[in-house]
Amino acid sequence: MLRNTKMIALAAALALGASGAAVWAQNAGINGHDSNAPVDYAADRIELQDKQQRVLLSGNVDIKQGDLRLRADRTIVDYLDQGGIKIQHIDALGGVRVTRGNENATADLANYDFNRRIITLVGNVVLQRDKDISRGNRLVIDLNAHQSGFVGAPGKDGAAGRVTGSFSVAQHKN
Repeated sequence: MLRNTKMIALAAALALGASGAAVWAQNAGINGHDSNAPVDYAADRIELQDKQQRVLLSGNVDIKQGDLRLRADRTIVDYLDQGGIKIQHIDALGGVRVTRGNENATADLANYDFNRRIITLVGNVVLQRDKDISRGNRLVIDLNAHQSGFVGAPGKDGAAGRVTGSFSVAQHKN
């Protein structure tokens, strides 16, 4: 199945992200988000897999939770049904874009773990806040700790990868 292949690729990408150089920044990334807010969605197609407690959304997927917005080509939403649906996590595939206020992150894949309150973006990750920009292979946003960490893509022979970016500088009058 295509879903299983992509999910294996997502799991492998998340695991591989553990190698490489990590850069942690206090209060960087998409933080201060209310992960208990209701989740609204829109998509061209929805498939409910009730037995597996999973919802597949495809085509122009747009998911909003408070002021956080996730867009992707396709998402897999796993949930528990305990007298009401409780989302456990969302896997997003293809053209992933996560935005909140002036912060914007893009990637190939993403996972939002509602229980751990962690958003992980993998593959060609670009995080932009105003004019500041950072690039890497993997970005982990810990909503509990208000921290984000970038990991560079593994280099040749398993060498640590690089995280790149640029920061704007305050302009001073002469």
